[in-house]
Amino acid sequence: MTSGLLFSGPQSRRMKAFSAEVKKVKLGQDGLPSVLAAQVENGREGRYGMPSVGPVYRNLLSKNGFPPDYDMSNTWDIFRNSVEKYPGNNMLGWREFKNGKLGPYVWKTYKEVYEEVFNIGSALRTSGAEPGSRIGIYGSNCPQWIVAMEACNAHSLICVPLYDTLGPGAVNFIIEHAEIDFVFVQDKKVKELLSPDCKSAQRLKSIICFSSFTSEVKDDLVNTGKKPYSWNEFLQMGKENPVELTPPQPFSICTIMYTSGTSGDPKGVILTHESIAANVKGVDLFLEQFEDKMTVNDVYLSFLPLAHILDRMIEEYFFHRGASVGYYHGDINALKDDLMELKPTFFAGVPRVFERVREGAMKTIEELSPVKRKIFDILYKYKLAWMSLGYKQKNASPLADLLAFRKVKAGLGGRVRLIISGGAPLNSEVEEFLRVTSCAFFTQGYGLTETCGLATIGFPDVMPMFGSVGIPSVYCDLRLEEVPEMGYNPLGNPPRGEICVRGKTIFSGYYKNPELTRESIRDGWFHTGDIGELLSSGGLKIIDRKKNIFKLSQGEYVAVEYLEKVYAFAPIVADLQVDASSSCHTT
Repeated sequence: MTSGLLFSGPQSRRMKAFSAEVKKVKLGQDGLPSVLAAQVENGREGRYGMPSVGPVYRNLLSKNGFPPDYDMSNTWDIFRNSVEKYPGNNMLGWREFKNGKLGPYVWKTYKEVYEEVFNIGSALRTSGAEPGSRIGIYGSNCPQWIVAMEACNAHSLICVPLYDTLGPGAVNFIIEHAEIDFVFVQDKKVKELLSPDCKSAQRLKSIICFSSFTSEVKDDLVNTGKKPYSWNEFLQMGKENPVELTPPQPFSICTIMYTSGTSGDPKGVILTHESIAANVKGVDLFLEQFEDKMTVNDVYLSFLPLAHILDRMIEEYFFHRGASVGYYHGDINALKDDLMELKPTFFAGVPRVFERVREGAMKTIEELSPVKRKIFDILYKYKLAWMSLGYKQKNASPLADLLAFRKVKAGLGGRVRLIISGGAPLNSEVEEFLRVTSCAFFTQGYGLTETCGLATIGFPDVMPMFGSVGIPSVYCDLRLEEVPEMGYNPLGNPPRGEICVRGKTIFSGYYKNPELTRESIRDGWFHTGDIGELLSSGGLKIIDRKKNIFKLSQGEYVAVEYLEKVYAFAPIVADLQVDASSSCHTT
């Protein structure tokens, strides 16, 4: 690892001073910082009915203050800068069906995508959209999704992802709540907008299809007073009516991203351009510390929903780097086919994805002869032992990689260099397996939509980070707060409590819900509702959830997630739900 950072764009005096501070970070013999997080404030005991709070921690790169801004203060800057630097680089890739079969990936360059963005943005403005208008995007990941999003960024329009996995009526609620007038939609999702249950769709002025509408659907839309456009028709409108760009200010709202509430309707998380841009900058600064850097040649396979924050932020980072994003063809059960065709260098997923990877590998191992299984086990333990002593995974046992583990890497396309798990804590057995067998850097991160998807990030290839979700991200402060009813004390040993976050990447509030905003953000700190434990390594471990607890008749509190996690270890259990309603009784 190197302690220096690489910066793009002009370097101000503040940036040079920051770079000098980074070089002061002390490294151990293994090339790692001697400490993995910096304490910047002391904790304090609770008084006058207020809970105790633990010390405030930051990323080492932010020890003396958050790094200064350089060449991007909003999401439009992220894209525009890369178009200028890498116009001929492949940006967005997809697969087309030919003769009933999927073909290879075809690509659009940054310059080609920019031209589409300009035309789609011009068409939106010509249709009546004004800065601040809410624009819905409803469909699976594809290039058109990103073009519509960037068109919103170019004209200070607010992107509002729509998706129906939040429960029945979610799309109807979001359209009405966000006051959406224009929607980009995938052809197979149009029926949801035409459903009698989606009454709010009556307010829509225009509906633009990612491809084209059938004549029957088009007639139905016209009969309900809406203007339907195919993708090519909308592009042509923009070509014929060019409109000057209206880039956003840093404090402008970039997106309202709806998430499931603990009860009731979805809640709209307001994220500004500055928050998203700061998140991308933070990831960039953090990853630049490591020897194996991300480059313009990296490729990401996008299959996690773009309507969720994790995939959105990964793609924003890749666009910043001038790298390539290829989209899965739409069938998650056939994802392996896309992996083999695209051969990504970066792979991100949620725990269930990685559980399936391990399950598939273990099934293959079980089919081996007893001798080969024994050899695999010996090589696994051998490599793990050297990694535990501080050796990087690629140096721990090249022989074991060659003899036993290269097939696991091949199952992910054969070129993966970095794997990130997010969305929920990963089972330690799965994490260990992937660290040893994937032949790639592996790390976990933690965050919510309210933190732009990233509140903590782990050091890749660092075994002391094992079992944790990492340290605070570059533009975040983190501390734990006491939860007395659950017995969690941030000043105890080990320190445990509710995870609280503040910083430049925190959301502005919940749309049209000031009461919930005040409840969640107190004294500048966003209270996540998750319970964490600080490890001796400086990493954060997620151990519980604050809100999903029940008080039994005898006065005892029960944490539901913990019970579900315990029962889930039973091999006969596929799925379960713990019911603590008063009508349930056990004997």
